[in-house]
Amino acid sequence: MEHKIAFTVVLLLLFGMTGGILKQGIIGKELISTGDQGKFRLALEFDKSTAFQENNIRTQAVESFLVQQPDVATVFSNIGGPSTGIGSLGVGAANKSEFTVQLKPKDERGGITTEGYMQELREELQKEFIGINYSMTALGLIPRSAPIELTLSSSDPEEVMRMGAELKSVIEKIPGADGVRISVEEGSPEYRVQPDRDRMQRLGLSPAYVGANLRTAISGNDDATLTEAGVEYPVRVQLDSWNRRDFGDVGKLIVVNPKGMPIEVDQFAEVVQDISPSLLERKDRQPAVTLTADALGRPSGTVADEVVAYIKENPLSEGMDMTWGSDIKRQNDSFGALGNVLMISFLLIYLIMVALYDSFVYPFVVLFSIPVAVIGAMLALNLSMSNLSLFALLGMIMLMGLVAKNAILIVDFANQLKAEGMHFKEALISSGKGRLRPILMTTLSMVIGMLPIALASGTASEWKNGLAWVIIGGLLSSLILTVFLVPVVYYTVDRVKERIDNWRRKNSVEPDQQLA
Repeated sequence: MEHKIAFTVVLLLLFGMTGGILKQGIIGKELISTGDQGKFRLALEFDKSTAFQENNIRTQAVESFLVQQPDVATVFSNIGGPSTGIGSLGVGAANKSEFTVQLKPKDERGGITTEGYMQELREELQKEFIGINYSMTALGLIPRSAPIELTLSSSDPEEVMRMGAELKSVIEKIPGADGVRISVEEGSPEYRVQPDRDRMQRLGLSPAYVGANLRTAISGNDDATLTEAGVEYPVRVQLDSWNRRDFGDVGKLIVVNPKGMPIEVDQFAEVVQDISPSLLERKDRQPAVTLTADALGRPSGTVADEVVAYIKENPLSEGMDMTWGSDIKRQNDSFGALGNVLMISFLLIYLIMVALYDSFVYPFVVLFSIPVAVIGAMLALNLSMSNLSLFALLGMIMLMGLVAKNAILIVDFANQLKAEGMHFKEALISSGKGRLRPILMTTLSMVIGMLPIALASGTASEWKNGLAWVIIGGLLSSLILTVFLVPVVYYTVDRVKERIDNWRRKNSVEPDQQLA
């Protein structure tokens, strides 16, 4: 209490350092850690013109490379089929393949994390197999979709596509963003038959009739069956492949009208080469596009923060809406709800102590011990390379009750000594010395008890590591700072009360002297 100003300056510097750590993004943010299961999904995407057979050959080469890796235990291949991930549309593509890779136990692969191995593997694959787009996703205990998801919607479909493509290129450049995908992509090359309705009407044709004939010619019709010796065989009626090999053959296809007249497609329609969208997406009846990305090497919340920062510097077009989905939406909702819980807990602690102390002032002194716990909690997360997650915020809520205990011990004992007639300064010094031992015993026992959780490295231990480090750091910083901060605040409060009492006595004595 002899160096109140110096202590206050040091405390403010510590708060400033903590704020700087949070503002600079040194501590990452995420909803829940994936958990290192030694398992990940590797997706390959070739050029859209790649045929299934070529995809199979090139994928087998990558598969052989993976199997030969000493740290790989098993590899499951999915060539051209729908993705096995959450959020898959259940539709495959001839130019896409997917591997599910299971690594050997962590101690057998030199202690390297799954994400670290994924990053090294990507570099090797890019050197060994050129012209393939790779995306990787770590698989944890809880299956989930891509953690980063945002949807753009507007009344102007061209502007939505333009903005979606622009944001996609921006997200791809953000460190940690992996497998950036856009829901509405350019489809495969196709031929489009654009009929002239006037000519079709004069020739006795209708769009439905022409469409059915073209489908039968190109895709075939298997409505017919052949039964022989009790066995039924499907029969597919289809135009010979010689007559449907290239662009020019489409215009020469023959359609027989209801009157039996053969008519070439070129006589009533124009055949053009085009690339159609792979998907039509709408949100609130407006054209929309959804961007998704995985996070590799960085927490998803930190990557999303950089996207938000870019949009603040480069606002979206007028009339365009952006909404978050997946983990980021749940993270924002959960963090906001837990922030409200922290405020309610703070208020409830104060009201309970008001009832117990029968005073509005001394409970306020106790509450000063809670903010200093944040300093140690953030420093512990930073030093342990943990992220600010849902479990870490739960640890913050637990800290409020744990660290208030230290201040209650000091304030309660000082009040007892004051009630016995001791001056408040001497009472604070005695209470600080007398309660230091129980504060040390309770705090250190809690810290030691949380160490096994903080240092755990088993399955899904990442979920609980952050919670334990928050409690350990908060308790230690509260232990060091509370024994100085609470007496200083208590002394300041009682000093102000003493001056107010002296001023009141002085004002009450002067009128009495004037009357005398």
